Amino acid sequence: MYIKKILLAIAILGLIGLSVFSYYIYTSIFSGNTSFTGEKKIVYVPTGADYQTVIDSLQPYVEDMESFDLVARKKGYASNIRAGRYAIKPGMNNNELVNALRSGNLPVKLTFNNQERLEDLAGRVAQQIEADSAALIKAFKDEEFLAENDFTEANALAMYIPNQYEFYWNTSAEEFRERMKREYDRFWTDEKKQKAEEIGLNPKEVSTLASIVHKETAKVDERPKVAGVYMNRYKNGWKLDADPTVIYALKNKTQKWDTIIKRVLYKDLELDSPYNTYIYKELPPGPIFMPDISAINAVLNYEDHDYFYFVADVKNFGYHKFAKNLAQHNRNKQEYVRWINKQGVKR
Repeated sequence: MYIKKILLAIAILGLIGLSVFSYYIYTSIFSGNTSFTGEKKIVYVPTGADYQTVIDSLQPYVEDMESFDLVARKKGYASNIRAGRYAIKPGMNNNELVNALRSGNLPVKLTFNNQERLEDLAGRVAQQIEADSAALIKAFKDEEFLAENDFTEANALAMYIPNQYEFYWNTSAEEFRERMKREYDRFWTDEKKQKAEEIGLNPKEVSTLASIVHKETAKVDERPKVAGVYMNRYKNGWKLDADPTVIYALKNKTQKWDTIIKRVLYKDLELDSPYNTYIYKELPPGPIFMPDISAINAVLNYEDHDYFYFVADVKNFGYHKFAKNLAQHNRNKQEYVRWINKQGVKR
């Protein structure tokens, strides 16, 4: 009888112990284990990161790291780390945390526009994905890639069509570049290529001219008209005489890309540079700026008119006055010169 009581006691204690252990396992897996409330937190897991790196990243947001570690190891996550950008929501349990880190890589909405050089683009993109600017500029200027895809370092900026794209944060520099080449090919449809051919340009030349149009006017509705002026000059064998190309040539010579030039001087027009369209009739070697899609479309669908000149309209800021002959243009120009002198703009 005494032995039966002992066995019964042992059995009861065993059941209690098993229940406690089961409860611990259950709570470890399914009880909330975050230490914050409110908005979700974003955790970045770098490429090549080890398990300890993940633990360190999670530390500020996880209440009981020991229980998380238990579940992570049981589920095999500790030996199968995946780089990416992950969302941690308040109230998540360890099972949900591990699942999020295994399969919840969140894409980023990557945007870029208004970049003057490949270096500027690299810096902008590096703010949004894991690849740093050094790796990106190396990929952008890779001679083998450029040669294989019929680009040069001078016109490579044309390959990057400004827009919003979806990328995973852990995208490499080479992966970003390859994706942009596919987007470039997708943008330049057969219809667009046909339009370019009809106006006597190829896609890269369209982008180069579009970059000048973009810099000349911020008014999207005016861009086809400005493009029409440049196409009139180009088709008639004139030099483009575009001030933005002179400004680019000056910056390129001094390598002072942050310089702000509001006024082009007569002496600037004499700068010997392939970008200076006051000296050379040919289009510049490549874009002087990243043209947006409206500027590219403005060139492809330029306005057919008889204007050959334009100057800033001081009575309608942002827009320009257009002229068909030099005499008319000089009258418009004098009005602008008087205004800019009055403003005290020297450079």
